[in-house]
Amino acid sequence: MERPIIIFDMDGTLLDLAYDDFIWNHQLPIRYAEQHNCTLEQSTQVLFQFYQQYNHTLNWYSTRFWSSKVGVDTLALQHEFKHKVALRSGCTELLEYLKAQGYACWIATNADCEGLKFKLEQTQIAHYFDVIVSSESIGYAKESIEFWQKLHTLHPFLVEHAYFIDDTEKVLKGAEKFGIRHLITIAQPSSQKEIRTESSYPILQDLTDLMVILEQAEDLKKYA
Repeated sequence: MERPIIIFDMDGTLLDLAYDDFIWNHQLPIRYAEQHNCTLEQSTQVLFQFYQQYNHTLNWYSTRFWSSKVGVDTLALQHEFKHKVALRSGCTELLEYLKAQGYACWIATNADCEGLKFKLEQTQIAHYFDVIVSSESIGYAKESIEFWQKLHTLHPFLVEHAYFIDDTEKVLKGAEKFGIRHLITIAQPSSQKEIRTESSYPILQDLTDLMVILEQAEDLKKYA
């Protein structure tokens, strides 16, 4: 039987979310305060309100949208601190293993096309993946079932056998509604934040734990 497709989220799953937290929750408030001549406290408050307003929409993930909304070139800001982009521990080891074992790996990310391109250039992991898709090109955020429907139309795959790994519960719920059964979340999306212990989905403490899960699934198929 053909091996299942392994679909990965990018930020917080393959990449350390600490970088995004640093950009959006620390550096952008500083730049916004400078640009608009207000206090850091005022800047943080304004941005937080914006974040609440657009969370889980396509705009939330768009550097172009945020650059226009806040008057700061957010893509340039990301490039300025590109040295902070980092793979999560075990990422390369896992991807090497999956490639050696003949698994097809995909990236399905809410990062916009520019952000995706930038991070792939920084991390040099694109060659591990057969399909790389941004929700911007699909037209729906991953939280929406329409994202998965359109992805499946563009790149057909066996839904019932696919694995999807993501650090966001709302995104996993969207994939579950579509029919993906093997859904897994991440214990520590950001190296700077606490480890999660509770979720509606199985939790990967380390990315390499996925190797054990897949090997156990293969063993079960042999004896089925």
